[in-house]
Amino acid sequence: MKILLVEDDPLISDALRLGLQADTHAVDIANNGTEGSFLGRSYDYDCVILDHSLPGKNGLTVCSDIRGAGKATPIIFVSVNGSVETKVQALDSGADDYVVKPFSMTELRSRIKAVSRRTPTVRNDQLTIDDLTLDLSSHSAIRSGIHVHLTRKEFALLEYMMRHQGIIVSRSTLMEHVWTADSDPFSNTVEAHIRNLRKKINTGNKKDLIANIPGHGYIMDTPQKLARFGK
Repeated sequence: MKILLVEDDPLISDALRLGLQADTHAVDIANNGTEGSFLGRSYDYDCVILDHSLPGKNGLTVCSDIRGAGKATPIIFVSVNGSVETKVQALDSGADDYVVKPFSMTELRSRIKAVSRRTPTVRNDQLTIDDLTLDLSSHSAIRSGIHVHLTRKEFALLEYMMRHQGIIVSRSTLMEHVWTADSDPFSNTVEAHIRNLRKKINTGNKKDLIANIPGHGYIMDTPQKLARFGK
């Protein structure tokens, strides 16, 4: 998943970033409401974690801005203020959930999973294409009963492609959804990660599950369906 974290306290944002990255999420950080509003309106995130009190624009305004831009991204408010009135204001502005500080990383993970299930695309904990299974709860990949060791970025890339089985996804789409906003769009990082991913899941002369469609991008599907592309 790609997550936007809008938090002005560097100690909190660094701790949350490390925890989220450990779960293979790509994390963009905004340390003020103005930047958070811009990023939330400009990019497609899987989840926004939004502090209530922020310099520039406050969390309520940022939330309203994102919803006003037509974004249905799940938004989780975090705040030291646990009053009912403040919670109601956040939910009325378009938030999906509200967490009172301090909270544990375990609780935040559960909240992220819960709000993600409410989106139109249901997020299952286990994805399968042919004989390859990706388990999101244990962060493991298994093909034909054999564990495949993946880096965090490879895992995130594989998850995105498996969720879009049978759909050609462009290089720019992968950059936007798997990498952070400050990544170099002109580097060959996507190509390198796709190449390494294919090597790992195709060991033992396994049939390829990822095809390169020249001029368009990449597609992941069963070997039988990829045959129509001459792969």
